[in-house]
Amino acid sequence: MASYDKAMESYKKAVTTAASLAASAMLVRGVVNELVPYEVRDLLFSGMGYLRSHMSSQHTIIIEETEGWANNQLYDAARAYLATRINTDMQRLRVSRVDETKSMMFSMEEGEEMADVHEGTEFKWRLVCRDNSSASSSNTNGRGGSGNFKLEVRSFEMSFHRKHKDKALTSYLPHILAVAKKIKEQNRTLKIYMNEGESWFAIDLHHPSTFSTLAMDHKLKQSVMDDLERFVKRKEYYKKIGKAWKRGYLLYGPPGTGKSSMIAAMANYLKFDVYDLELTEVNWNSTLRRLLIGMTNRSILVIEDIDCTVELMFLEET
Repeated sequence: MASYDKAMESYKKAVTTAASLAASAMLVRGVVNELVPYEVRDLLFSGMGYLRSHMSSQHTIIIEETEGWANNQLYDAARAYLATRINTDMQRLRVSRVDETKSMMFSMEEGEEMADVHEGTEFKWRLVCRDNSSASSSNTNGRGGSGNFKLEVRSFEMSFHRKHKDKALTSYLPHILAVAKKIKEQNRTLKIYMNEGESWFAIDLHHPSTFSTLAMDHKLKQSVMDDLERFVKRKEYYKKIGKAWKRGYLLYGPPGTGKSSMIAAMANYLKFDVYDLELTEVNWNSTLRRLLIGMTNRSILVIEDIDCTVELMFLEET
């Protein structure tokens, strides 16, 4: 019983001391706010923050969702990258899917943390969300509109030991950008473009043909795949020797022999969009030139039944 009374007495003293310290801190803050000019307060508080940051061994990089009026590409890259590293055993996990042809995407929920290791160094990630309604309200009152403001601003906080700052900036973040670029290329929906007048119009390309499903001699199939790989990797070589970075294939055979399936397999393998050019719709060289200029990079141009088209053009000229 005596030990219990002694413990209670110690607990009361500790609570009293904590309350006294808290009251003293509030009193000091109030005095500072009342008597010290705000310029000096800002300098004092920034100095204290500077001392805290230098005394800590941790360093933190903030990656905001937006930068000015534009989306922050590094934030998007980090979100895509972390989705491949996320631990599904987290207590709170965000899951989404925006296309029925794609798999589910996992992402961090507000306040959750996860760790990632790159080249033997641990980097800790945390998703932070803050309310921006005050900025939106201020913009509405001052400028008459709030369309450019989000009510919620999200950011990633990446923390690590300060001795790894150079690795974080020169190795880890570029690694994240490179991985995210590959993920985007792999997951994007391919398009097939068709010409109408001087313009292209597009629809999604969901052709299931791949080299693994293509009925073709194995050695010939492998030679085509190797040629495509070699072509994609030699962009700088083409530039060095002063030639256009392009590759041509002539596919011939009666209908139903797999020419269209071959093209679709190439598109799915390279992740290139397809431009299906109908030459009978092109009446002038200027129209053809505009169509070709309007094509995007890393795409496949298909001209079907070119033998029939050449014959038609010859008859028109004569």
